[in-house]
Amino acid sequence: MSFASSTIEELNLLLQFDSSSLERGIKVHSSARPEVIAACQQLFDRGLISQNDGGYLTDAGVEALAHAQTLAGLLNAPEPTRAG
Repeated sequence: MSFASSTIEELNLLLQFDSSSLERGIKVHSSARPEVIAACQQLFDRGLISQNDGGYLTDAGVEALAHAQTLAGLLNAPEPTRAG
């Protein structure tokens, strides 16, 4: 199993939301890359955001963002040094 490129776009878009304030949304403009527009539509279709062009996170979106942040933190963490 691997992440599809469209899933990676969705994860990156989720990470654009500010988890410190649920009153801050995002807006994906019509001039954005087609992959970003499609990712936004997918997040809306999945019920994770309030509008098909961004808006605010839903309750499920808040949970998804927390998981995405955890995953990004694990994958972006520096590799531990090995004593040798």
